[in-house]
Amino acid sequence: MSDEPAADPNDPSDGSPSGGRDDDRPGEPDGGRPGDSGGDPPSDSGDDGPLDDESITEGSLLRPLFRLAWPIVVIQLLQVTYNIVDTLYLGRLSAEAVGAISLAFPLIFLLIAVAGGFTTAGAILVAQYTGADGDGSAGLVAGQTIFTVSVLSVLIGIGGYFYTRPALELLPSDADTAATVIPLAADYMEVIFAGIPLMFGFFVFSALMRGYGDTRTPMAVMFVSVLLNVLLDPFFIFGFEGNPLFAWLAAVPGVAALDPVALEATLLSATGITGIGIQGAALATILSRGVATAIGLWILFGTGYGPDVTLGHLAPDLDFIRDIFRLGLPSSVEQTTSALAMITLTAMIVTFSPPVVAAYGLGNRLISLVFLPAMGLGRAIDTMVGQNLGANRADRAGKAVKFAATTGAGVMFLVAVVAVAFTEPIVGAFLGDVPDAPATIGHAVEYVRIRSVEFAFIGVSQVILGAFRGAGNTKTAMVISIVTLWVGRVASVAYLVFVAGWGETGVWVGMALGNILGAVVGVAWFSRGTWTERYIDDPEPGVDPVGDD
Repeated sequence: MSDEPAADPNDPSDGSPSGGRDDDRPGEPDGGRPGDSGGDPPSDSGDDGPLDDESITEGSLLRPLFRLAWPIVVIQLLQVTYNIVDTLYLGRLSAEAVGAISLAFPLIFLLIAVAGGFTTAGAILVAQYTGADGDGSAGLVAGQTIFTVSVLSVLIGIGGYFYTRPALELLPSDADTAATVIPLAADYMEVIFAGIPLMFGFFVFSALMRGYGDTRTPMAVMFVSVLLNVLLDPFFIFGFEGNPLFAWLAAVPGVAALDPVALEATLLSATGITGIGIQGAALATILSRGVATAIGLWILFGTGYGPDVTLGHLAPDLDFIRDIFRLGLPSSVEQTTSALAMITLTAMIVTFSPPVVAAYGLGNRLISLVFLPAMGLGRAIDTMVGQNLGANRADRAGKAVKFAATTGAGVMFLVAVVAVAFTEPIVGAFLGDVPDAPATIGHAVEYVRIRSVEFAFIGVSQVILGAFRGAGNTKTAMVISIVTLWVGRVASVAYLVFVAGWGETGVWVGMALGNILGAVVGVAWFSRGTWTERYIDDPEPGVDPVGDD
């Protein structure tokens, strides 16, 4: 849901088994090759199926960037659809329910981030080994990533379930928020943590396939999962009592003749099912993610798609696990730092009234939609940089980053114009006739319009962060993220709200400053050229690709 970047404090200069390097050691790009432009590509691959590494490391920049990015955008759009569907239905339940999921997300993300960095490590290593034609090494990395994240997800699920209510009690809440919003957030979080291993399976599958250069297959799996969530949500939340789906169907020409409202009453009388409210939204998400995880694992182990991974690759290999930790730990710290910043911001938000809290959550979910083009380009660049550095094409990786950053800034500027022009009707569509709806809508409109100022900067910052991660230069991504979140956002919001006395407007303005600062710092750091060496050693047939300790 969030557009917060992640951060990473690892220093792989200590003899990393993957040929670790000093994040601050500059490298010289290899000599350029002809044909690396954004123009029309050579016919080196068809339009169907996953990208091969040749199309990523040779020829046009535009074609592979677009073919990687658009499915990622769709995946993220589908991810946001999870949130949007929950918001649409919970908005018909109460404004407090909408506020509850906005409070729950940062606390959930805090623990997800612990294992999330290791999925990033898997994607980076798979991309670089694929670019270096080390298919066997990519399969072993994939297996070890699945094993590592699976173990962590179980531990996180157990810990998260028991930390939920104590963590929420630490938030300094407005009296009304403490009485009405926080208990709902706790109900939601406990269900999510109970099923979180089912969620992590799809995260790992999607990351590994992206590193391999196939973003279309995860997109198809995600579509199935979202469709299932859309179908389950209204029935798990409302059951057959006050279910808005039946009222919406009654307004559809042709369907109205079937009298859906009367059908709902009949089903309620026959079954007595009234739904389980906000817990139903969480349960629908978990079940939908579980189906996606099952499909993803079948694709990895039972088909020819993706890295060449087998069940034997799941046996723990300490050298590879250490390598994943060396690269993934900085990404985990990056994401954990991001989550802590979000929790800090949430702690400041809950000192306001429920309409402001709900507006903050609603605005963030809408902004997560406009954030999608930048997210797609950033993750596509992750793969392009990784595979090109794996193929010793640092020159091409640099050109791809500059091309993507320029494109991202332009696209996000256009998105900002649209967002400003149509903010009010869009925001209004997400709240029904519930208490505090007018006040919530008014705050949310102001929030989205103020934050639109940063949209072009988001396009640049996401590409730069993706470039550093794809190169295995996760320490730099961490530092930029810390600056973005803790200086650009947390410090700004705290000053504007509690010192300058701007109230909720201080929150909106402070949130917008983060990515502006992050983009400026990221471009300056990228220009130093300290990212151009790949993370891995050359894979050799029959030899464990990690280096000696």
